[in-house]
Amino acid sequence: MIHQYKLNGYNIVLDVYSGSVHVVDDLAYDVIERYQQQGREDLIADLLQKYADTPEVTAEEIGECIDDVAELEASGKLFSSDQYENIAFDFKKRNTVIKALCLHIAHTCNLNCDYCFASQGKYHGERALMSLEVGKRAIDFLIENSGSRVNLEVDFFGGEPLMNFDVVKEIVAYARSIEKQHHKNFRFTLTTNGMLIDDDVIEFANRECHNVVLSLDGRQEVHDRLRKTNNGKGSYEIIVPKFQEFVKRRGNKGYYIRGTFTHHNTDFTNDIFHMADLGFTELSMEPVVCPPDDPYALTYDDLPVLFEQYEILAKDMIRREKEGAPITFYHYMIDLTGGPCIYKRVSGCGSGTEYMAVTPWGDLYPCHQFVGDEAYCLGNIWNGVENHAVQDEFKLCNAYARPECKDCWAKLYCSGGCAANAYHAAGSITGIYKYGCELFKKRMECAIMMKVALAE
Repeated sequence: MIHQYKLNGYNIVLDVYSGSVHVVDDLAYDVIERYQQQGREDLIADLLQKYADTPEVTAEEIGECIDDVAELEASGKLFSSDQYENIAFDFKKRNTVIKALCLHIAHTCNLNCDYCFASQGKYHGERALMSLEVGKRAIDFLIENSGSRVNLEVDFFGGEPLMNFDVVKEIVAYARSIEKQHHKNFRFTLTTNGMLIDDDVIEFANRECHNVVLSLDGRQEVHDRLRKTNNGKGSYEIIVPKFQEFVKRRGNKGYYIRGTFTHHNTDFTNDIFHMADLGFTELSMEPVVCPPDDPYALTYDDLPVLFEQYEILAKDMIRREKEGAPITFYHYMIDLTGGPCIYKRVSGCGSGTEYMAVTPWGDLYPCHQFVGDEAYCLGNIWNGVENHAVQDEFKLCNAYARPECKDCWAKLYCSGGCAANAYHAAGSITGIYKYGCELFKKRMECAIMMKVALAE
């Protein structure tokens, strides 16, 4: 399978199963497009007619181009076969260990964001804070179920985790106190809306957290429209100075600003550029996922605008890179020379198998987006996974389990997409979220184009 497209003056051909990317001239682009549908003589005749006004394109040149394509095909760099379909399910039948937990340290929040999938941090249940006892047991559970894996991930999530900051600190201290004896290395992530950031938080996060996710939607009018305090006021003026100080003192340690764009700001590149102007260089901007009748829901009429925005962003990032002032956009991070191993490309994020969410009460769910849906409760941190039927469903949830993904050129980049988004959009974790697919494919086209442009 190949994917051909034109973007920013480049003719790009991706060979899906080998991962080879080719940048070609117009003639080669046309030859590749017709190569498998036409015989040599018919192809030469058709292209001579198409290039009749281009005298330098001769039958001999077209023939040489066909030979070059044939050589690439023979070397496995064009029209390569799918080597993974027949082993995809075997990959997921392998014994897996748990390598990451998302600790719902606080099912409560000090903001009242309109688009919050977690129902303002309560996850459609009661407000709650995780106790130290539950947190310590979660660490023990992770160690016990991680096999020989050394690096383990723990995300502090909510709601707003800083509303239970003392317990966060105690859980980290406990993990640090036992990691060496168990030959483990914990890497912690904190996701915060920033309202409670102070010197203590900054010092702790910069000492203990491998990564920090800071929630900001961009321009003040955009951010304050949906990210309000509980008294209905915008939060932008409170959090931006805190984020700036946080990032300034963080140095070269990992962080990123995570925003959400909606129907109200389809010109989201202006929000990304605004955040860059504030001094933030590690950026992510996610499309809102919500019921289609919500006023801020993205529509299919928005797609052409969003596609254009992704192109604008890619071109500007190329400019910034060449000028020595780069920014990082999470969705354009792609490695064309190595990248994820085929196991990762096939199996996806590992939700429900290698990654689980833990509620304040110690219940286990496949990921944070399933928390509160009792049908997807896997068990708890004391007894382990008990709902094996659901876990087996997730084990077999990959790009090859989704019929709609069969002929999609991007399936080895998204691994079938987000199971939660598919579930909420299609009613099944092996369905697809079609709108998200369209955006993902556009982002991949832009990311590949950027690699091409920066390699010149």
